[in-house]
Amino acid sequence: MASPLERIPVNTIDGRPSSLGAYSGKVRLVVNVASRCGLTPQYTALEALYRKYKDQGLEVLAFPANEFGAQEPGTDAEIQSFCSTSYDVTFPLFSKIVVKGEGQHPLYGALTSAKPEARALPGSDFRARLVGYGIDPGAPHEILWNFEKFLVDRNGEVVDRFSPDVPPDADLLVAAIERALAQT
Repeated sequence: MASPLERIPVNTIDGRPSSLGAYSGKVRLVVNVASRCGLTPQYTALEALYRKYKDQGLEVLAFPANEFGAQEPGTDAEIQSFCSTSYDVTFPLFSKIVVKGEGQHPLYGALTSAKPEARALPGSDFRARLVGYGIDPGAPHEILWNFEKFLVDRNGEVVDRFSPDVPPDADLLVAAIERALAQT
């Protein structure tokens, strides 16, 4: 039986209805992404992570969003083309959604409710960095910026959350993925 999180409807980047339940039984790394962000090069490490662990059951699920500095202004077709040509992305991309604030997609409401705080690298405080740039990061449970990551286990439960500045190849994140993949 699908978890409540897995039943929330989303659309693939080419407009087909889907959900996290389409990847049931797999470990899912859900990431809000943007094409014009200082963190956009994380696409390279996300793709490497996907290729390394996909045969063990990892899916990287990318959700473009434009809430942070309007860094994802493109259409779904433009985003798909950018990801393919600039970063050779082969993991699933979804239709652009709202991840924070008014109009927040139910998927991100469920993710942030399930895991209200993101883990960070030791000594890093991305929230404080945003404040230093004059950006209001919002409430502690809200998505801070592009490339925040949620780890969803094989049963559809959110087991971890990582700050946007935690790169996909960080030991902290890789260890969490390997633990989730080891569980059956």
